[in-house]
Amino acid sequence: MLDNAGIKIALGEKISCEQIEGINDNMNEAHYHEFFELYYLESGERCHILNNEYIPIKPGDFILFPPYAMHRSFGRENIPFKRIVLYFYTDQIESESMYQKLLNNCGYYHCNKNNSFSIHRILEMLLAEEENTNKFSNEYRKTLLNLLLITILRQAKPEERVNDKNRISQIIHYIHNNYKENLSLEILSEKFFISKYHLSREFKKRTDKTIVQYINKTRIMHAQRKIMETKKSLTEISHETGFASLTHFNRIFKAETNLTPSEYRKIYLCKKENSLA
Repeated sequence: MLDNAGIKIALGEKISCEQIEGINDNMNEAHYHEFFELYYLESGERCHILNNEYIPIKPGDFILFPPYAMHRSFGRENIPFKRIVLYFYTDQIESESMYQKLLNNCGYYHCNKNNSFSIHRILEMLLAEEENTNKFSNEYRKTLLNLLLITILRQAKPEERVNDKNRISQIIHYIHNNYKENLSLEILSEKFFISKYHLSREFKKRTDKTIVQYINKTRIMHAQRKIMETKKSLTEISHETGFASLTHFNRIFKAETNLTPSEYRKIYLCKKENSLA
């Protein structure tokens, strides 16, 4: 299924909303975004995996995914569904305090009828504004977005949120923003005031990966992007993605992708040439 909202975001939009109907549209692999995603189910049924947690949702429910959270969606065979998805960057959130509260209240929402109606109505207004090129359209969409977020935060139930989950989300966010820097279990435990043992256990529980595995995977994902999108040397890319040496970069890249960086670039260039032929 074509993700038009995702395409608009990739082309520079800061907020994008889309309504889609589908059937048997299942994601086999988890993915993440650099921005928030709100997934509102209008009809049918869907299941989501968010950081290895299984979440079934029904019409009127929604999930708020924070940046860099691994997730995927799927459903039973031949069950049609209709959903609205909203993508938005953090710089569109009105204030830092709202951003922090939003980050701490991500996850699954099962709303009462009134709250669900209010949220759905604002999403419909964002959809209607999606193709509007009139003056102040961007400002209007930002206003609608923040109205939506305030509506969500007012009906959130912080007592149901788990502090450890919030802290792990913050650590994941930190890794993605600082993958170029020197990162380790010791450094992260000191920065976030959590014991190494507790951090290791809770991080593994949330992500199914150790801290080192997650850091390496994040760095390799960024390296793959640089290999495809730039002409930089592999030595430059290894340095820019946080690896201490080219040898270490080659070893971790091969472990993650079953290819060396040079093999990966060669295959990508061949595919690119064939597509242009």
